[in-house]
Amino acid sequence: MTTEPMPTDRASTQIHNIGYRHYDGPRLGRAYARRSLFSQSLRGAYGLGRSAKSKVLPMLLFVVMCVPALIMVAVAVATKAKDLPLDYTRYAIVLQAVIALYVASQAPQAVSRDLRFKSVPLYFSRPIERGDYVAAKFAAMTSALFILTAAPLIVLYVGALLAKLDFAEQTKGFAQGLVSVALLSLLLAGIGLVISAVTPRRGFGIAAVIAVLTISFGAVSTVQAIADAQDNGGAVSWLGLFSPITLIDGVQTAFLGATSAFPGAHGPSSGQGVIYLLVVLGLIAGSYGLLMRRYRKVGL
Repeated sequence: MTTEPMPTDRASTQIHNIGYRHYDGPRLGRAYARRSLFSQSLRGAYGLGRSAKSKVLPMLLFVVMCVPALIMVAVAVATKAKDLPLDYTRYAIVLQAVIALYVASQAPQAVSRDLRFKSVPLYFSRPIERGDYVAAKFAAMTSALFILTAAPLIVLYVGALLAKLDFAEQTKGFAQGLVSVALLSLLLAGIGLVISAVTPRRGFGIAAVIAVLTISFGAVSTVQAIADAQDNGGAVSWLGLFSPITLIDGVQTAFLGATSAFPGAHGPSSGQGVIYLLVVLGLIAGSYGLLMRRYRKVGL
């Protein structure tokens, strides 16, 4: 039995030109992609380029961070005070709850959505690599936190100069405050991103970051208060190693001339401060390393 071929309708067989063209323009490469990812992530940390609802919380927290500084400046100018009510290095420690809430809300936004919607492999297809992705996200989160914590210090500094306070003293305090919040931004950005990268669920990431930052600070502060009540100042100093906020407090007490917020003002000595600084740097480097390991497993 033979099968005759089906007749071909030549009029219905066509090749359509759908307009694809070869790209002959410049290849911007990894550096441009890395900068674009950094810029997009930094803007996203303040809701820029996103819906109006996404802007509310980060902008509100930014205002909450700056309002106390404005009030202090107004009081200093009105009363012709000889010094600011709060040291530059103490400002972030006092408002650490606001900073923790910002980290908890924005760190998951930076990485969890990419994991949830499985867009990370698209980033890694080309031209960027995993190291570029991690570096861009880490730098963007650090920069966003630095803006949040440094802006009120700038308000304090400008206000202090307007109040005609001592220029050299205020400049020194302002510089010390900037160093302190830079370390704080690096540390909290790393911790927040590592926790958030564990789960694609943004809600879980928010809850986990809040729990780690607030519970650790509350537990350390409570145990420090008990140790101080028992006249054990040495224990108070060493206990500060177990919370991110108290770690920064210890570093700035030891090296930046800050007044310790530890119970009984039992801040670390210079020798203990070296250990504090090494722990801070180790946590920052460790956070970056953990992020690299996490993203080696994504998209394979």
